[in-house]
Amino acid sequence: MLFSNDRQSHRRVFITAWEKAQTGQTLAPLEHQIVQVLRQHPEYQAFMRHGDAALERDFHPQQGETNPYLHLSLHLAIQDQLQLDQPAGIRGLYQELLKITGDAHETEHRIMACLAEGIWNLQQDRRPFDESAYLECVRGACN
Repeated sequence: MLFSNDRQSHRRVFITAWEKAQTGQTLAPLEHQIVQVLRQHPEYQAFMRHGDAALERDFHPQQGETNPYLHLSLHLAIQDQLQLDQPAGIRGLYQELLKITGDAHETEHRIMACLAEGIWNLQQDRRPFDESAYLECVRGACN
């Protein structure tokens, strides 16, 4: 359900996972992963308690607003990439970058900048995701 085209359904997965964690309910594997990422982002935790209001909120990057759903989703995407080593080589680059930063969360954030750039480029160019450019960007973050 996380990869729904319906914005509210996608967002509800995050809110429900956080609600379940706060009430001690059993979490599905994806919900557990979401909660782990949310625990690293206390700035988003109160927002997730807003229920339906949090579902409807628009975010304006040009006004300095970060979309917590996008940010958290990028963390999840990177974690999936690392688990699968897809694109091939991302896991090794992550390990290199981790040696530099010494912090897994900071490492994900550095990779996230490259992933966000790659997504932005594919939207602008209307071409498939450029894995080579993405890996090169991550490689550059290692220097």
